[in-house]
Amino acid sequence: MIKVCGMRNAENIREVEALGIDLMGFIFWPDSKRYISKKPEDLPVSCKRVGVFVDESTDTVRHIADDYALDMIQLHGSESPEYAQKLHEWKVIKAFNIATKEDLELTKPYEGIVDYFLFDTKGQSVGGNGEKFDWNVLDHYDGKTPFLLSGGIGPDDAEHVKKFNHPECIGIDLNSRFEISPGLKDVKKLKRFIEKLKE
Repeated sequence: MIKVCGMRNAENIREVEALGIDLMGFIFWPDSKRYISKKPEDLPVSCKRVGVFVDESTDTVRHIADDYALDMIQLHGSESPEYAQKLHEWKVIKAFNIATKEDLELTKPYEGIVDYFLFDTKGQSVGGNGEKFDWNVLDHYDGKTPFLLSGGIGPDDAEHVKKFNHPECIGIDLNSRFEISPGLKDVKKLKRFIEKLKE
């Protein structure tokens, strides 16, 4: 499963969607450089839409999810399991910033509540830092919730991704390392990367 996050330009959305990705992420956190403040003319129809939120009110999340016809909600802040449960109408991804095996303990209260985890790099921002964490840390993840691997995956990482093996890893999340500028993806780089993944 391939998720491309941080989209907002209509033409770029169409081009990236045409690559056959599975999930497209839209960031609704105003402090992000990839914040989507108004709905683009064309939203993807062949891939699922994921809305990324950071400690937003559930009322706001619901309003945006309905307006954008989101398929999934990604929680990238300090949202509690109780908060996540209130959004059960959608598939929910809970993101965690990982540096050590101790950080994986934070996932346990969310087991059986959210549908997926996303493991990102601990950095200055809550996401989009463009840096990897040590994926070997995930050898210590023994939960049952499937996860997406995120954090600084770039154009030269196809072989690295192919070698990564964990029974609960269902896909990857791509963002800042494939950008021309914040929110604008380099379609050629994405295309080459996806082709290498499938070789």
